[in-house]
Amino acid sequence: MSEPVSHSRRRALQLLSGVPMLPLASSLAGLPLLAEARPMMGAAVRYQFNAMPAPSLANPSQMAETYVASTLTKSIGRHSETYALGYETFFLTGDTVPSAEGGSILAGGYFDINNAPIADTTSPDQRQFFSDCPDGMSLIALGHGRARSRRRDCERVFAVVQFEYVTRNVAGDSMYGMLPSPIAVLALDQDKRTGKLTLESYSNVDTSGVHGLWITCGASRSPWNTHLSSEEYEPDAVTIAGNAQFKAFSQNLYGNPDAANPYHYGHLPEVTVNPNGTGSIKKHYCMGRISHELVQVMPDERTVLMGDDTTNGGLFMFVADRKRDLSAGTLYVGKWTQTSGVGAGAGDISWVKLGHATSDEIKALADTLTAADIVDVKTSNPNDASYTKIAYNGKAQWVKFMPGMEKAAAFLETHRYAAYKGASMAFTKMEGTTVNAADKRAYSAMSYIYKSMVDGSTDIKVQGPVAGAVYEHVLTGGQKDSDGDRIHSEWVSVSMSAPAALVGEDLAVRDALGNSANADKIANPDNLKYSEAMRTLFIGEDSGNHVNNFLWAYNVDTKELSRILSCPAGAESTGLHAVDDVNGFSYIMSNFQHPGDWESPLHDKVKPILDPLVKANYNGRFSAAVGYLTIEGCTRHDD
Repeated sequence: MSEPVSHSRRRALQLLSGVPMLPLASSLAGLPLLAEARPMMGAAVRYQFNAMPAPSLANPSQMAETYVASTLTKSIGRHSETYALGYETFFLTGDTVPSAEGGSILAGGYFDINNAPIADTTSPDQRQFFSDCPDGMSLIALGHGRARSRRRDCERVFAVVQFEYVTRNVAGDSMYGMLPSPIAVLALDQDKRTGKLTLESYSNVDTSGVHGLWITCGASRSPWNTHLSSEEYEPDAVTIAGNAQFKAFSQNLYGNPDAANPYHYGHLPEVTVNPNGTGSIKKHYCMGRISHELVQVMPDERTVLMGDDTTNGGLFMFVADRKRDLSAGTLYVGKWTQTSGVGAGAGDISWVKLGHATSDEIKALADTLTAADIVDVKTSNPNDASYTKIAYNGKAQWVKFMPGMEKAAAFLETHRYAAYKGASMAFTKMEGTTVNAADKRAYSAMSYIYKSMVDGSTDIKVQGPVAGAVYEHVLTGGQKDSDGDRIHSEWVSVSMSAPAALVGEDLAVRDALGNSANADKIANPDNLKYSEAMRTLFIGEDSGNHVNNFLWAYNVDTKELSRILSCPAGAESTGLHAVDDVNGFSYIMSNFQHPGDWESPLHDKVKPILDPLVKANYNGRFSAAVGYLTIEGCTRHDD
């Protein structure tokens, strides 16, 4: 086994950040590529990630940091090279880093609508709030000549990273969803020889033009090189008057608890990177107001498959009118026809059309309408046939939509309207999505399979497990929607089922460490990204069932699942981004959030041992890491 490497044991000048893909690069950390590579250029290049064991209390420090002891084998014909993997951080949140605008800035820092720092008034020094929850990240290269490094041996590339929330203030009070989520552009120097990435500057994106951001979770890079963000758990406009969380958000953003409009949140933001290391942002109001997670734009550059991280959630699809432009299009929601109820189950998918709109027209409606203008909601049976019973966020409701408000309902009250239209609104915490273009397959992470997916209250009734699963979609064209109209896409899901290796396993009794799900299988998958070059699906966990959350690699050809990284105990694996080619190098970006977020009874055994270690590593548990996997060394094998 290779030597374990953590972020705290960096070898700054020896790290190789990327895995060159033949024939894009001619050297690897000073080591020549296989001598046989050139005459065998027609031979297939195969990649296999080799698993590491889960950390244990035999070495508590490994459980309290980002721990990597996995390897990657690259094979060409009879020859192979195996590389030891490691992890490198750009920063810990709360670090002071160089600002693109000059001077310095607090990494993960929070700002109000006027771009003034938001202070934690419970801290003795009134320090600026900074996030312990970095999440979605995209690595972006603008192309040769568009952004130049100051160093002749480097290329300039960028990463966009968003920060979901702050777990608590200095006083220990929960701050979840009470602050406007920041999003930043990192300017990075990429070493031309090794691919190593070095942070040069950090720029906070001005979000005042889009009313600030609400709980930004997963993200993806679009085919046209922009960062597609998210706003999950959209605030319920029907009950907003009594929503203390939203009022605190409004107070921190605007200085007024009643200034924020709930219909401005729950949309899909898009960030464009500028060559000077700054970014601009817009929101797409026409893609459904749902609990957005990371979305996937298909190779046609028009079709978007979207998860929905909630109870009674749906599988959503958006087909844009034009390529590379998400400002207008048609919104659909899936209808599941169950073909198996065993385990995670399986189903055929058809599509209910919700409507067509432009972002501008829905934004205009959001600016002017209230919930009462769109829908009347009852939480007990009104015994009135004009109301329709639906399932909403785990409970029954009865709804009646106002005449002439179908478009507003479809795009601003999307969850309720989708249920009203007969969609299968029973998925539970459907999170990341990604695509395997070569095989015309997509993948969706179902973080938990429970509640509305197993209780038989809707048309979905499967068995589980609570530990969740990753579903595989079959994609094709020639489909029609619920109105009988053609869906103008060749990338439409027509069925979904979970491969055996991608299903978690609940334990009847917790193991010796405290895990309630098998530690050698996935539990509560969240982030998903697929590498076409490596034929590998990467899976990051957000688990209340594993003591440490893991990052996994699943080879779609061998069906082998390999644990490749362990997050600090209590932390969630976030920021996943697999990039096949940035100037000849491949990257696996990976963050984590809220280290030491202890749950009982999950962490009861480890907390007394690990809590002081996590606090020492991560600024009293107020900080988390933004970084990426690295290569530490190489061994060569000839069969």
